[in-house]
Amino acid sequence: MTDPLVALRPWEAPEVTSWGRLPMNAVDRRSGALPLDGDWRFRLLPAPDAPVGGAWTTAHVPGPWTTQDTGDLPRYTNVTMPFAEFPPHSPAANPTGVYEREVDVPAEWAGRRIVLQVGAAESVLLAHVDGRPVGVSKDSHLAAEFDLTAVVRPGVRSVLRLTVVKWSDASHVEDQDHWWHGGITRSVLLYATDPLHLADVTVRARRDGGLRVDCAVRDSRGALPDGWYVTGDLDGEPLAQDAEFDRLNAEDDRVSDFLGEARIQTDVPGVRTWNAEQPELYGLTVRLHRPDGTVADASHHRVGFRDVEITGRDLLVNGERVFVRGVNRHDFHPLTGRTVSYDDMRADLVLLKRFGFNAVRTAHYPNDPAFYDLADELGLYVVDEADIESHDHAHEIADDPRYLNAFVDRVSRMVRRDKNHPSVIVWSLGNESDYGANHDAAAGWVRRHDPTRPLQYEGAAKRGWADPDVASDIACPMYAPLEDCVAHALSGEQTKPLIQCEYSHAMGNSNGTLADHWAAIESTPGLQGGFIWEFWDHGILQRVSDGRPVGRAGAGLYDNGVAAPGHRWAYGGDFGESPHDGAFVADGMVFPDRTPKPAMYEHRETAAPVRIRCFRHEGIVLANHQHFRGFEWLTATWELALADGRTLTGPAELPELCPGETAAVPLPFGIPSDGGEAWLTLRVSTAEDQAWAPAGTEVCAPQIRLRAPGPAPVPAPVPGGPGVEVDGEGLLRHPLLAAAPTLSLWRAPTDNDELGGIAPRWRAWGLDSLVRKVVSVRRDHDRVTVHAEYAGTTGVVRHRQEFTAVEGGIRVEESAELPAEFDDVARVGSVFETVAGPDLLEWFGRGPWESYPDRAAGAPVGHHRLPVDELFTPYLRPQESGGRHGVRRFTLSAPDATGLAVELDEPRQVSVSRYRAEDLTAVAHHDELVPRAGCVVHIDAAHRGLGTASCGPDTLPSYLVAPGVHRWSWTLRTL
Repeated sequence: MTDPLVALRPWEAPEVTSWGRLPMNAVDRRSGALPLDGDWRFRLLPAPDAPVGGAWTTAHVPGPWTTQDTGDLPRYTNVTMPFAEFPPHSPAANPTGVYEREVDVPAEWAGRRIVLQVGAAESVLLAHVDGRPVGVSKDSHLAAEFDLTAVVRPGVRSVLRLTVVKWSDASHVEDQDHWWHGGITRSVLLYATDPLHLADVTVRARRDGGLRVDCAVRDSRGALPDGWYVTGDLDGEPLAQDAEFDRLNAEDDRVSDFLGEARIQTDVPGVRTWNAEQPELYGLTVRLHRPDGTVADASHHRVGFRDVEITGRDLLVNGERVFVRGVNRHDFHPLTGRTVSYDDMRADLVLLKRFGFNAVRTAHYPNDPAFYDLADELGLYVVDEADIESHDHAHEIADDPRYLNAFVDRVSRMVRRDKNHPSVIVWSLGNESDYGANHDAAAGWVRRHDPTRPLQYEGAAKRGWADPDVASDIACPMYAPLEDCVAHALSGEQTKPLIQCEYSHAMGNSNGTLADHWAAIESTPGLQGGFIWEFWDHGILQRVSDGRPVGRAGAGLYDNGVAAPGHRWAYGGDFGESPHDGAFVADGMVFPDRTPKPAMYEHRETAAPVRIRCFRHEGIVLANHQHFRGFEWLTATWELALADGRTLTGPAELPELCPGETAAVPLPFGIPSDGGEAWLTLRVSTAEDQAWAPAGTEVCAPQIRLRAPGPAPVPAPVPGGPGVEVDGEGLLRHPLLAAAPTLSLWRAPTDNDELGGIAPRWRAWGLDSLVRKVVSVRRDHDRVTVHAEYAGTTGVVRHRQEFTAVEGGIRVEESAELPAEFDDVARVGSVFETVAGPDLLEWFGRGPWESYPDRAAGAPVGHHRLPVDELFTPYLRPQESGGRHGVRRFTLSAPDATGLAVELDEPRQVSVSRYRAEDLTAVAHHDELVPRAGCVVHIDAAHRGLGTASCGPDTLPSYLVAPGVHRWSWTLRTL
């Protein structure tokens, strides 16, 4: 006999969003449930209607089968669907996983209502018990629940079968710039309730203490009994006796015999409000009572009293205009794909808090329920996004009536599940799905069901940032140029908050101009922040030997962003998939193992709660850049870095400041009178344990220069000294140099360089293969002057080097004249290589982490030291990395203290690496790199900014390297 669920063929019927699935609700059912996670019997079929035959293997639940050696591997595409069929069709070759296990239903559940909950399944779920069909569900990122009361017997073992079809009509609206997986990706459980049960609970808690709890009640046996009622308590205390209680009954035209409604309404005096800085939560318990007073059902919630509203062009939380310092976050783990444990989710959010983020957009689907509990607890504003993205077929699907139910279903289920979380401040209708009637229908449902929050949708907002007739209360563009945002805010036409849903694309060595963005946001009314794309690099740990994912057994095979030998971080194409979008999946602020990239420190400083405004005669002016909190939770230390190599430290006393206030504090140190450069840093840490950080965790390190450097002294030539050794090709010979200093205009292209289109121009000019020709070598006592030409495919660069013997070393003065056609090069500077031995870099400049001209705010000036091998940043696709900006001087030394020292004429961009630019350019993964024995050293007179042009604006014009004459000088000495 044909299986009725298979006969329904839900994988190719967009009008069928579910069958037998219970309505979504916000009742907490995790307590007392029977968990069904673990190893299940498993078979992978070639298609959903293929016969279930052959031997069973095992698969772990939760976890996609694509990371469990099933033969079906992950695939990555960004826009293009991984199969050719048009909506609503799916391919005939359609991997289908069949999961099966026995379930012993507890005998004590006799007489109770029994429900199966499957946390998430990608992309179509068919559920059977003992061969009997119980339901169908789509929407890969929300739970599906099925009433099993009629098909199981308490005290008797049943066989549960869950069939998951990978591709379907639903796949066309889940085209979400992520790995395509298949399987059950969140927990499965069984729970029981009384037949008289809470069907839903809606909590509305205002900042003035007003509390309203609306309860929907059902009885699975039929008509509701007379006499039932609801009570509640807050933090263990019964709600006020004078609280309004309104039980709606069957005579009310809003209520059927099968659904009752009750409301508890009260005012909480002296309420502590919830916000991202002080996430105050109350414990609310709602109880449903039978007529005899016994408890039939209960639901537990953590309540935050807060208001969200839009007034004019400002988004307000509790009446305050807040800056949204956000990040987009996918559910991701390098071993288990879309399956993320509670501990890993907590670690994600703790890291975000430590680096100054206060908001998350759940790109591009609702997250696991535990995520929202954590956001409530830790303090993060959430833009909750529906599981809708039809990128490849956006225009067709937005108005396709066959997908109308899918749009409304996905949005409404998200809202019904997550409406009680104070962290959720905005609903999002999805992502990159054009804009059509299906969006408007979903928006209409949200506005009717939950008028307490605004909603946004980028596809609607891009029709016009100020258009009042589109389904977005917020102007939420993607990657809008900064100058366009500022112009809109100053135009007088702005009507909505401007908060970019995506900006500052974090692919590879990126996030240039982040500080410029925030300087504009904080100084321009109408601009309120945005969400960086994105949190993770989605590299999957892969065995190089067989190209398979490592899976759950891979813990410990990575550290500090680097995969263990014999393994690598896989990105698009590494599993043999076609089409694919390469490393575009590696576009996060952290590496796949959650190691922060240097850009995280840049963000931390742009979000610093404590700022140094200026240095006046009366002292240092400090400012509180928080919205709700004083400095009582912080402690600080002063650090003074002097040009002579000294660093002075001392305690700092933070003033009592309300948000937005400033105060002057006395200088902690007397400034030495030697005239050298001096930088003052305030290292701010947590004074006591926070939910997201133990006491002593550094929060920010604002810095101010107290004294600028004087003119760099020019070493005098050494009369009659040993001279300078330059060969017939005009190349400097030195015992510590394996390769002489030559001109460099090239860097190993970053992802922004490649995808933004500038690297192809560099190659067309021949900057990666300049041909050097000596024009002249002139010797004059202790000075040698070399003129050379560097010819590209087009254009010639004239380069001059003047070598002078000075005390203890050699002074090198250089100039390079770039032709007009070289109007945007990577760098202008010197590159040389050392012999083997030096392995420790010490420098005075920005650090200790990597920095570049347009990403340097997060690297304070000071005295730093790191092993050479730790300077390199292992971006998933090898590229330019490891630079340090604003370096005044550095030394490279061996363990025996021998080595070389370099003094620069002014702060310059410097990099020290084991790799030449061509080494990095020639490979696709780090396991292919072979480090050189010596060091490759770049000293740049000018270095191009990073920008974010892989998806978004390039760097600002001020960070480009222009044609014309560039001059720089440096002095090389032996230690």
